[in-house]
Amino acid sequence: MSKKEDINKEPISENGVEKEQANPETEVIADEQVQSESEKLQEELGLEKDKFLRLFAEFENYKKRTAKERIELFKTAGQDIMSSMLPVLDDFERALSEISKTKEKELFKGVELIRQKMKNVLGSQGLAEIETAAGDDFDAEIHDAITQIPAPSEDLKGKIVDVIEKGYTLSDKIIRHPKVVVGQQ
Repeated sequence: MSKKEDINKEPISENGVEKEQANPETEVIADEQVQSESEKLQEELGLEKDKFLRLFAEFENYKKRTAKERIELFKTAGQDIMSSMLPVLDDFERALSEISKTKEKELFKGVELIRQKMKNVLGSQGLAEIETAAGDDFDAEIHDAITQIPAPSEDLKGKIVDVIEKGYTLSDKIIRHPKVVVGQQ
């Protein structure tokens, strides 16, 4: 054996602890293992970050959707009550038209005052009348055609001839379509 070979095989002592001299090939393999473990950990970290971001985005969408549904629920919560009050408004309209035919002006003013108060209260809750008059264009999305009659004049063909029942919206949602008579074309 030469002296070089003896030196590589002799244990080296550091602070009283004996240890063999490191083999360069072993160091390269250890470095590769550390790098591959580091790459695996980086990849796992990336996957976990992606999962977290997706979960966070999904939660944000859930919060927005539930907030929107809640707002819609509050807007239309009184829809059943409002719908049940619409015939009462119709009765007020009919009563006013009949009272106007009589000579009792004080009775007319009293009923008109009550009707107006009721409309104001319902209006403050989001109820609004759909403005429909004779001569307006018929829109199947908004109006409910009860019947068609021969148009009294050429300009009323395909248009509203008469409004039978008023329509109403609650917070921009139609809760009752206006019932109309349409002139035949």
